[in-house]
Amino acid sequence: MDALYAAVLALFLVVLAAVVLTALFDRRMRVVLGLSAVIDAVNTFVGRWISWLILASILVSAGNAVIRKVFDVSSNAWLELQWYLFGAAFLAAAAYTLKQNEHIRIDIVYGLWPRRVQHWIDLLGHILFLMPFALLMVFYLAPYVALSWRSGELSTNAGGLVIWPAKAMLLVGFFLLAWQGVSEIIKKIAVISGNMDDPNPYVTQHEQAKLEGEALVEELGS
Repeated sequence: MDALYAAVLALFLVVLAAVVLTALFDRRMRVVLGLSAVIDAVNTFVGRWISWLILASILVSAGNAVIRKVFDVSSNAWLELQWYLFGAAFLAAAAYTLKQNEHIRIDIVYGLWPRRVQHWIDLLGHILFLMPFALLMVFYLAPYVALSWRSGELSTNAGGLVIWPAKAMLLVGFFLLAWQGVSEIIKKIAVISGNMDDPNPYVTQHEQAKLEGEALVEELGS
């Protein structure tokens, strides 16, 4: 537990140092944009590779069904492994989803504003809602996971698996999400200040449908 808090503190100090250096010496935001690029690269790597766990979950589900039907043998361990794998894929890829701007948003009002106002909405949303929630979850999940690991907590189902890996994925998922939040805040400030091009230009549903139609026509024509 102490090592985890030390790691979080060290990462926080890295961000703080980058912000201070940027404020004092780097008006072009090269230092913090470099930090953002590192965070993006890590979460991209995790998000792309963790998606294979969905395939693993499908294979486990199919194998369990075949064995149960053919040999009349089953175990709760196989059932729990399925949701362990799927849950890990969902949680660990949440940060990558945010990075790709693919999270669910209700844009009835959002789409009415010019892009600069949308950037401010995103920035304030990240600072006031995303970061407090993600950091609060990390703070509360750390001792929760540590207790489960130390006690060797097992599933209450007969033949079930140990519980702490599933709880650990909750912690990892929110930790990566918090770091991606830092990256998104940096990029939003850089875009607003003119130090970076918009990495995710806003496209309305109508425009998206038009683009997809044009792409389909082009593909059929070739």
